[in-house]
Amino acid sequence: MSTMIRCLRIARKCNNGSIGSLPSRSCGRSSAISASQHEYNSFHRSSGPARSFCGAILSSASQSPINKYVPIQKIPSAYTTASTCHFSSYNSSDDSPLSQPRESMHYDVVIVGGGPAGLASAIRLKQLSAQKGIDLSVCVLEKGSEIGSHILSGNVFDPKALEELLAYNEDEVSGQHWTEALMESQDSKATPVSEDAFLILTESGGSFQVPNILLPSQLQNHGNYIISLSKLVRYLGEMAEGLGVEIYPGFAADEVLYGGDGSTAVRGVATKDVGIAKDGDPKETFERGVELLGRQTLFAEGARGSCSESIISKFKLREKGGAAMQHYGLGIKEVWEVPEENFKPGFVQHTLGFPLQSSLADKVYGGSFLYHQEPNLVLCGLVVGLDYENPYINPYQEFQRWKTHPAIKPNFEGGTCIQYGARVLNEGGYHSLPKLTFPGGMLLGCSAGFLNAVKIKGSHCALKSGIVAAESVYDALTSGENAEEKTVATMGEIDAEEVPKEITEYADAMEKSWVYDELKEVRNCHEAFAKWGVGGGLLYTGIAAHITKGKEPWTLPSPVGSNSDGLKTDSKATKPAKEFQPIEYPAPDGVLTFDLLTNLQRSGTYHEDDQPSHLKIKPDVASVPESISLQVYAAPESRFCPAAVYEYVDEKLVINAQNCIHCKCCSIKMPHEYIQWTVPEGGGGPQYQVM
Repeated sequence: MSTMIRCLRIARKCNNGSIGSLPSRSCGRSSAISASQHEYNSFHRSSGPARSFCGAILSSASQSPINKYVPIQKIPSAYTTASTCHFSSYNSSDDSPLSQPRESMHYDVVIVGGGPAGLASAIRLKQLSAQKGIDLSVCVLEKGSEIGSHILSGNVFDPKALEELLAYNEDEVSGQHWTEALMESQDSKATPVSEDAFLILTESGGSFQVPNILLPSQLQNHGNYIISLSKLVRYLGEMAEGLGVEIYPGFAADEVLYGGDGSTAVRGVATKDVGIAKDGDPKETFERGVELLGRQTLFAEGARGSCSESIISKFKLREKGGAAMQHYGLGIKEVWEVPEENFKPGFVQHTLGFPLQSSLADKVYGGSFLYHQEPNLVLCGLVVGLDYENPYINPYQEFQRWKTHPAIKPNFEGGTCIQYGARVLNEGGYHSLPKLTFPGGMLLGCSAGFLNAVKIKGSHCALKSGIVAAESVYDALTSGENAEEKTVATMGEIDAEEVPKEITEYADAMEKSWVYDELKEVRNCHEAFAKWGVGGGLLYTGIAAHITKGKEPWTLPSPVGSNSDGLKTDSKATKPAKEFQPIEYPAPDGVLTFDLLTNLQRSGTYHEDDQPSHLKIKPDVASVPESISLQVYAAPESRFCPAAVYEYVDEKLVINAQNCIHCKCCSIKMPHEYIQWTVPEGGGGPQYQVM
């Protein structure tokens, strides 16, 4: 029996505790480096908390009794796997450990991703199990080392979906508001918004505030809270475990599993093999991944999730849903601690103009956010639409420039930057929503694209999609004759004769929800910015938000170039470098502005050093980096990556995969999309605490 299986079994046995983390042991940690430096610092992770379920393996796994709640089996012959496109050639043969069958675990529902959508669905499933009397077994798989470690968001939080979810808890502490529970659980203060400001910044250092009465209602933040989303999902993770959800952090879903015998129904996912050296050979620490098989598999990986994207492609969900290609923005964020004299609790500020737009005709889509969260934190960042044309734009450097504007700089005086990170976000909105369901599963949250770019919020939509998905799944799996006897919670395994369902009721319910209403109101706004620039985009957004509310009898076309399927991609928006002049950015001062590698250390990013790169160059476009990206576009990946992963040394591409903060930008903006983003060993990546 593999150590990984023992990990998961012990996790089950200890599941009524707090959420788990990676092993309680020292691990090799690769720091942020540049290939041109040819060196790196070696760190050791601090010991994990006592609740670390994998840590128990090292001291007591061989003596621990085995929980027989669900059997561990060799993968049945009826199942087959379809990888999420791995392009490395491991040195495998029939006798190699890499070719051996994986062990499996069965559930009623497998959820991929421990963010707001995934945890909301897990919680709601267990609420319904308690309320209606038929239990479903539920697990959540999270690639981060602990719940919340890969979560990054602005975040001014609309609480309506969370309050709906919590209202279903039968044992909710009487009178305790969720903000109090969050503070008690995570020592994190949800700060009510006290002041809203929207500024236009000029290149010359000037600024003017747009009167709030002119702003769209979706930009009004009365009743919202400034929070750390990574802290909120930790709170939700504790709640889910308390309800009986099995949460497995540190295990990356690497493959989507499909049924055999010609069936294309999704049967679950497999975790990534661990202990493979850079050369592709298994090390002494090698462990085969585990098959997690579910009657339904819910994909809640966030924007541009690797499994979700493979499913969208396999089932042609965009084409079947009549959807445009998804557009993305890159959000770059810092968290600062500031002195009391510069702190304004509940202050919310958004800006347009400098540094991304210098005239009303500029078409770079994006802007900034700045929020003051108690007790003394300033959350700030810049979002840059990835459909920009100029390959010389460096989003990280534009963010550093933004902090120097006279209207912005005073917020940071006397302060200290304590955390840095970045993540892509969906910007396509209503027109980019794919078909949500397929045989055996569904897409949730940002995996589907439920983010309101005008409102600059998506967490509330993700939570709502998780609630709706859970209700649809529960009804489908517990209806019919002898439904209880067919559950994995009762039988211990999936009935071999059961045909995976496509639960279309989920999509129907979402279309009737306030999520679709909210997205439809601003369905043409992103396209308006791309078509007419910031001036025309603002004017159109004002009209749409105040008057037409999405009911205009036209649909603005997606603005960027087509791929081979006729759909639109952000990658195609980039124009040749010869059409632009290089941008000279000011040197960092180390106080207000920082060089990228210094800031990258604040993300806590680490990866096991001796493993194959998870950033794969697609074989059919292997010549693109040196022949097209460098020669035609002046190596834009060396500028748009917010973690210094890509650089050219002697005109050869070098991939510093150990720097990767899992933002997914490279899989979107690369010329010809030449990078396939795959998961590294579970637990690798950033270690966000207050993002």
